[in-house]
Amino acid sequence: MNLWHPADRALWQGRDDSAEAPNALRLFQTIDNSGEFAPQRHDGKIALLGFECDEGVKRNQGRPGAAQGPDTLRKALANMASHAGHDRLVEMGNIRAQPEALEAAQQALHDAVLACQQAKMRTLVLGGGHETAFGHGSAILDAFPDERVGIINLDAHLDLRHAPRASSGTPFRQLALHCDAQQRGFHYSCIGASMAANTAALWDEAARRHVTVIEDLDVLNALEARVLPEIARCIESYDRIYLTIDLDVLPATEMPAVSAPAALGVPLALLLRIVEPLCRSGKLQAVDLVEFNPMYDREGQGAKVAARLAWQITHWWQW
Repeated sequence: MNLWHPADRALWQGRDDSAEAPNALRLFQTIDNSGEFAPQRHDGKIALLGFECDEGVKRNQGRPGAAQGPDTLRKALANMASHAGHDRLVEMGNIRAQPEALEAAQQALHDAVLACQQAKMRTLVLGGGHETAFGHGSAILDAFPDERVGIINLDAHLDLRHAPRASSGTPFRQLALHCDAQQRGFHYSCIGASMAANTAALWDEAARRHVTVIEDLDVLNALEARVLPEIARCIESYDRIYLTIDLDVLPATEMPAVSAPAALGVPLALLLRIVEPLCRSGKLQAVDLVEFNPMYDREGQGAKVAARLAWQITHWWQW
């Protein structure tokens, strides 16, 4: 794991209210921050990993800067109140991509996640571009080779591109090919996709791969009729669930700090209604939040939204 680096311990700091009461605590006081990568010591905990990478975004002609996302989100999380579930977080450091070496970084992320999963940890990965999903998702598939793994992507984009090289636009096609190689089903649902942001060729690829796609307009107008039944179907159908959240699924007014801000998008309040049953299902194995780009944030607004999403997932996460 020569691309692994410990996270800067100085990121985990905040207001100290512990004199008020023994449980007046914040995440920086309850996270296990030993500075080591030792998953075998943390059975039943949540490994917090960062993926410092925007090489895939660059290849996909997007705005670079997501490599700075993990540490910015750690700062935003650190001062949030620690409630049930947050004391399961274990700081596991960052995978740091080298320039123009995306594939090696994805392999390093895969190896780190696989080690955590094999040690009976869940994984929460802070990206990085959506190239994060191939490293993270392939590790979940490899950790559970005999189980049905459902992939749920909350995203404005299908990310099923045909391309000569991997990028932030190819991870789910790569995961489909990974499933083909293992002779297993590719179970992919994309919720929040924008027809305006995906070409007809991408919709054709989704149909060919039997992807379940629910458009952003349907999320906004038919959450009860279309989206929540699909979430219930996934929970019923699969042994494990990998949830990947591209923050550009949110409206640009809530999330300006991404490579491709959404003109419409799905508001955080609705997104949380989708996420909650997955967290409470007992089948959620892994989550990542990707594409956060602090270079384009406005007064820390996007960091606060992303951190609240990560905070809520950790609080609801059951198994």
